[in-house]
Amino acid sequence: MIVRYLDYLVALARERHFARAASACNVTQPTLSAGIKQLEESLGVLIVERRQRFVGFTPEGERVLAWAQRVLTDYSGLTQELSELKEGLAGQIRIGAIPVSLPALALLTTPFAAIHSRTRYQIISQTSLEIQRDLDDFTIDVGMTYLDNENLSRVRTAPLYRERYVLITHEASGFSGLRSVSWAKAATLPLCLLTHSMQNRRIIDAQFRAAGAEVNAVVETNSLVTLWTHLLFSQLSTVVPQTFLLLFEQKRGLISIPLVEPEAFHVLGLVAPDREPLAPLPRALLDFSQGLDLTAEIERRIDQARAN
Repeated sequence: MIVRYLDYLVALARERHFARAASACNVTQPTLSAGIKQLEESLGVLIVERRQRFVGFTPEGERVLAWAQRVLTDYSGLTQELSELKEGLAGQIRIGAIPVSLPALALLTTPFAAIHSRTRYQIISQTSLEIQRDLDDFTIDVGMTYLDNENLSRVRTAPLYRERYVLITHEASGFSGLRSVSWAKAATLPLCLLTHSMQNRRIIDAQFRAAGAEVNAVVETNSLVTLWTHLLFSQLSTVVPQTFLLLFEQKRGLISIPLVEPEAFHVLGLVAPDREPLAPLPRALLDFSQGLDLTAEIERRIDQARAN
């Protein structure tokens, strides 16, 4: 029962609201409140600051919460390991992924799921800073992010693929027929780019600076869908990783051209907490990823889409 009470506490920290936390745990609000109260009595400390609505945790409550997150993660790992011994891997793996990695993520999870059919996935779009925070807080099990740019700490890594960059523009822009285009030339176009809060934008800005170019960003967004619709319905162009080409067929009137001068690559991969024992599911996913040549698979699928 103590595990259940810890689950209530973590849900309350996540939802910041008693009723929503109770709903997330599939219990009534009085049941959740009573469970937390019993936890307080067992530990002999006040955990939650009680007013008419949720305010926050006491200093002692913050410490209890940190241990609760760790205990629940270890308990989940224990149940996964026992299940693995009896029937193979099962359970949910929580993945935080930077937005530009999402087009390629299914190329990892799909073959992994084919082997471990009793595994479920929760995939959340996050910044690299959010991935670090949630790995530390045991809110996610694995992250997918850059490994060679703004490095995370206290993690083990598994490289997945090399990201290169393309200009997507309109045939009417005058760039049609080019086999490559320089970053300086791309900067002359009106662009729709991701926001500066995203690591990919910071990488792209660094490439433009290296080319001595000033970016003309007419629209900035943290949404790949918004970026794509502005390509379709306006005369804007964009600079994105090649994995963006996995999402959509080549549309009439749009062309993609590799960017050079300077040519750039960055490595993306999986990160997991550097702790022992690592839960079976994230451990298995990291091990499985080492047998994939995701760079080659991404390029193969892009070439296949162009041929069709």
